[in-house]
Amino acid sequence: MKTVILAAGEGRRMYPLTRSMPKPLLRVGNKTILDYIFESLPPEVDSVIMVVGYLQKKIRQHLGHKYQGKNIRYVDQAVLDGTATALFLTKDFFSPQERFLLIYGDELPTREEIKGCMSYPSSWLCAPSASPRQSGIASIGEDDIILEVIEKPANPSSNMSAAGIVVLNEDIFRYDLVRHENGQYYFTDLMNQFMKTHMVHAVYGRERPNFLSPDELDRIDPIRLVLN
Repeated sequence: MKTVILAAGEGRRMYPLTRSMPKPLLRVGNKTILDYIFESLPPEVDSVIMVVGYLQKKIRQHLGHKYQGKNIRYVDQAVLDGTATALFLTKDFFSPQERFLLIYGDELPTREEIKGCMSYPSSWLCAPSASPRQSGIASIGEDDIILEVIEKPANPSSNMSAAGIVVLNEDIFRYDLVRHENGQYYFTDLMNQFMKTHMVHAVYGRERPNFLSPDELDRIDPIRLVLN
């Protein structure tokens, strides 16, 4: 199974740390965020497609073309105009209806969370958020099927956020990119279209760290990440 990791963004909320280091290479304890991601990938994942952009040379040097037993290919997102366009750059790597795993490059997943997601044809990891107005909040119906995800709602219906870990298939590339007023194209818009024709199961995980400022790195307990 292939995995796409979105690691192209500037991570401006983490300035000044990300002025000289891409966000996925920031350290939590003695490991980078990417190290945690690769360690969480189960044996079923045999290859990784890295979407890189900002300070990409450092990511390429850190990972090389094989890391922790996973073969790696790179795609350059020259224009940083959103997570949806980042994903679309990987379109040619997949055969019709091929399933794959998508992970945001600032996630800190556990292997159990990823295995839980992989147990369904399509799924999205959901977790309680301490800041629901700054998150994508999932509307979840019967049998834990996700109906919609609303980004940064003014009046959140719950605190259950959609995290950056998703299992989906090649059908995602059939949907329209939606341009926002800020010029960005968001993955959530693609998934809201995808979920109208595909059942996407909510898989429940632990509360995610909020990388809203450099101080957040000091609040994350690396031991708890391993134990959980």
